[in-house]
Amino acid sequence: MMTKQRSTWLAFVLMLLVATFGLADDRPNVILIVTDDQGYGDMSCHGNPFLQTPNLDRLAGQSVRLENYHVDPVCTPTRAALMTGRYSTRVGAWDVVQGRQLLDPDEVTMAGVFSAAGYRTAMFGKWHLGDTWPYAPRYRGFQEVVRHLAGGIDEIGNPIGNDYFDDTYYRNGTRGTIEGYCTDVFFDQCERFIGQSSESPFFVYLPLNAMHSPHTVAKRYYEPFLAEGHNEKRAKFFGQIINFDKNLGRLLELLDARKLAENTILIFMSDNGTAEGVDREGGSGYNAAMRGKKGSVYEGGHRVACFVRWPAELQAGRRIHQLTCCRDWLPTLIDWCGLSKSKDVTFDGRSLQPLIRGGADSWPERTLFIQRQPDRPRLVSVNQGRSRYAVLTQRWRLVGDELYDIINDPSQTTDVAAKHPEVVRELRSQYERHFADVFADGGAYTRFQIGAAEENPTLLTVRDWHPTNGNVIWKQDQLGDDALTINGFWAIHVVTAGRYTIRLSRFPDDAPAPMGADRAVLKIGDKQWSKRLGGDETSVTFNVELPQGPAILSTFLTDQQGEVRGAYFVHAERLGVSGDDDDTLAVTHPR
Repeated sequence: MMTKQRSTWLAFVLMLLVATFGLADDRPNVILIVTDDQGYGDMSCHGNPFLQTPNLDRLAGQSVRLENYHVDPVCTPTRAALMTGRYSTRVGAWDVVQGRQLLDPDEVTMAGVFSAAGYRTAMFGKWHLGDTWPYAPRYRGFQEVVRHLAGGIDEIGNPIGNDYFDDTYYRNGTRGTIEGYCTDVFFDQCERFIGQSSESPFFVYLPLNAMHSPHTVAKRYYEPFLAEGHNEKRAKFFGQIINFDKNLGRLLELLDARKLAENTILIFMSDNGTAEGVDREGGSGYNAAMRGKKGSVYEGGHRVACFVRWPAELQAGRRIHQLTCCRDWLPTLIDWCGLSKSKDVTFDGRSLQPLIRGGADSWPERTLFIQRQPDRPRLVSVNQGRSRYAVLTQRWRLVGDELYDIINDPSQTTDVAAKHPEVVRELRSQYERHFADVFADGGAYTRFQIGAAEENPTLLTVRDWHPTNGNVIWKQDQLGDDALTINGFWAIHVVTAGRYTIRLSRFPDDAPAPMGADRAVLKIGDKQWSKRLGGDETSVTFNVELPQGPAILSTFLTDQQGEVRGAYFVHAERLGVSGDDDDTLAVTHPR
């Protein structure tokens, strides 16, 4: 028989657990869906005359809809901001390539916050914030992951042959093939995870590869659009949306069938403006009368749809027109789910709870900033800034040297900068202060870590280098283009001093081919190693001794015509304790 003292103690422990976490059944589940390249207008509930998206329309009708919701103009920055509640420019991931897609390893992620609170966490789809340790999602708070690498299923860094169907994915870091179309696969994995028996609530991040190019989808989804006269690219883009909408309907039905819908927070959004729903300079297509598309700092590049459904707590059908952004979701979910915020983290976003629960009077004026920064960030002058940045308030949009009254001119057709010079000066001044704040470190490199026990070897690819000659490439068919003589470097950090093998190649290991080089040079920090080649080698390996610490890693492959390009793939592997350098390698300089 239980003693009174023991009974009282157990009651106290239970009360403490409830106070700390709440009862497991009381804490809401969370599903966060992010589509790729789907604009605000790419759905029938927003007036698209070409698309019928019944499940998105259903979700919109059951949700609170954020009608003035903003992300970044391209995908990686949005994903970084969403995961951290902070500006992408502050957390190291403000571009899609060039080594600027790595999320600072010191940043606390949304998954990390949920995991620390006892949630089951999972991610299925596109991460695009780093593929190696410590950047990959399995190191950032996600307990279960099924994903592709890089920025797209078929891009450099992924296995050769990936084409959206029956592809090779990575489950918790282990490579394997999964049958099916990519969007179907990711929804299947989400539904499998949701269906697992557990006393803990779940957080699922479902960032999809669709509707990203090359817009591959089964014919049955896009042929009707071809028949209506759309070009092939747009027809396939629309077909991807139809496929997504059917999968969304399947997920909604599952939540209903398992009686999970009532207490599941379901958030839908996109990562940037439309890629193919409208022509860049007007013309055909539909973009809800907004100017610009993916990549633009005009409204059509960063204002996207955002729906949030939580039947247990939120009134369906409300539309909110106050200025909101993707950085708001982490502080909001901390409030809604009773999570703990690190005292060391300062969010750039703000909790949506007072706005959604209390209305517009609970939402002070705010200013948001949109930036498209190159590898080395720079504060553009006003007359150079037209396509580089935008400053957003409830009324105004400053786009470089142009000013728009977004309330009276939502399509941004009339520049009123000359009529309101004081507004231009004030918004420009705010932007300059913001730039100085987020780039207080001067845009320091987020470095690839090599020689760590957690992951050894480490693969570096061409899409990750900081370019020094030409641009970065990311398509598999570009690897064999002899007309490209491009180069760049990787910013690395050697975690452990010791002996390393550094293997260079032009082609990936699953599709080896001759590099066509008669000389290879490896440079790390202030040391260089060189080897003569015969022209038919598929790779070249250097055995080197590396000290611990940061360094710049560069490569040079010279062909018989004297053309120089960098190695597109570098495998860096730590072998063991320190020793002498390989005396067969001459220290020389590239010619």
